[in-house]
Amino acid sequence: MSRPRRAAALVPAVSAAAALLAWEAIVRLRGIPPYILPAPSLVAQTLWNNLDSLLLSWLYTIKITFGALLLALAGGVALASAFALSRTLERALFPFAIALQVTPIVAIAPLILIYVDSTTAALLICAFIVAFFPVLSNTLIGLRSADPNLQDLMTLYGATRWQRLRWLLAPSALPYLVAGLKISGGLALIGAVVAEFAAGAAGRETGLASRILEASFRTEIPKMYAALTLVALTGIGIYLASNALSRALLGRWHPSGRS
Repeated sequence: MSRPRRAAALVPAVSAAAALLAWEAIVRLRGIPPYILPAPSLVAQTLWNNLDSLLLSWLYTIKITFGALLLALAGGVALASAFALSRTLERALFPFAIALQVTPIVAIAPLILIYVDSTTAALLICAFIVAFFPVLSNTLIGLRSADPNLQDLMTLYGATRWQRLRWLLAPSALPYLVAGLKISGGLALIGAVVAEFAAGAAGRETGLASRILEASFRTEIPKMYAALTLVALTGIGIYLASNALSRALLGRWHPSGRS
């Protein structure tokens, strides 16, 4: 890694460390009790002491998040490709996608939990609904943004719809798809957590949202912060992974993939 890159990576680490030190200092100097605002050191200790249960819940949340993201990727790309090939199909189905996007997940999660027997499947559907639209919308915009001159060239050579999609539309849509994935990654995590809050699920096979609810009922504020820390770190990890994917797919030929 070059020196400018090391320096760029060091800046957020230093700012995060400074924020944590300031938080720790404020709690200790003002004597704020843990049930109001726990110090970062207490949150870290609580996370370590409850690592087994929180780790199982974290893995469950990860499973829901990435399952929903994969479904959103497959469904969004497939439907956007169909819309790009058929305006009639887009006019018929796009309003349903918009309706799912604008309906709050907390409003439809209880209905999904009624109609779906498996809690895991219901949470997966809820997270998928939240993550689906950015992939669909961004991919469709990318498919529609191909160079018109190249479109005319494909027509001149008598390219079929599938050849046009494979060799022209898909490469032009790839940067937009990656941008949609960056949005959907965070939304899938939010959808998984919010859906579990709406479900009010409890027990061993549950995610971090259930640990947060249990800690709030018992007024275990440090444990709530420990679970929230895992949620935040997961979101940061998803963001970093999406940036790495962007560099891998676009770094050599598209400006958006370069540092």
